[in-house]
Amino acid sequence: MDQDDPRTADLGFARVDVDRAARTGDPEVVYGAGKTPDQVVAILSALHEKHPERAVLATRLSDESLDVVRRALPDATIDLVARAVTLGPLPEPRGTVAVVAAGTSDAPVAAEAALTIRVHGAGVDRIDDVGVAGLHRLLAVRDRLATADCLVVVAGMEGALPSVVGGLTGVPLVAVPTSVGYGASFGGIAALLGMLNSCAPGVTVVNIDNGYGAGVFAARVARRAEVRP
Repeated sequence: MDQDDPRTADLGFARVDVDRAARTGDPEVVYGAGKTPDQVVAILSALHEKHPERAVLATRLSDESLDVVRRALPDATIDLVARAVTLGPLPEPRGTVAVVAAGTSDAPVAAEAALTIRVHGAGVDRIDDVGVAGLHRLLAVRDRLATADCLVVVAGMEGALPSVVGGLTGVPLVAVPTSVGYGASFGGIAALLGMLNSCAPGVTVVNIDNGYGAGVFAARVARRAEVRP
């Protein structure tokens, strides 16, 4: 722990914010991209030491990092689809977020959002493969959309799904564009612009492939939602 500031754990290569949970209600999360496997393990361990009563999360992990974490932290839970790990018990869920994915190719981003939501204290209802190319699939789950406290809607290609969902329900909605699509999708830019220009009111948009950011937002909405009768 940093002797000058007890709110920070100084690991030499990183100054871990161990006070974030006290300030915001949610502990710091390890963004694994660009970090060595040993750095991921060290930061996860420091956060777990500070918050042993609740799960801490590491996202965007390489195959090497996943393998090292598996061996160094045998109590960690690995989500291969999300390419993320948690260490410690998940909190009791408050409220429900429906994570709606357009297609199977969007699964990694949807999985990251779903895991983030659980780590941040809300329940998850996964609704997969309901893209606009088969609109009947979405209409068949309309009741599940309406009963959620918040929605995370994940789509690539032209990114139309959040607009359609936003026209079917007034539940708070955060849209996640993915980098899925052929060349003219420009790595998710087409979906991002489509969501930003949505005709449906109340659509909030995060950055391309940012399932984590969407998950934090949605979990906070769900946790603060009024208890339904």
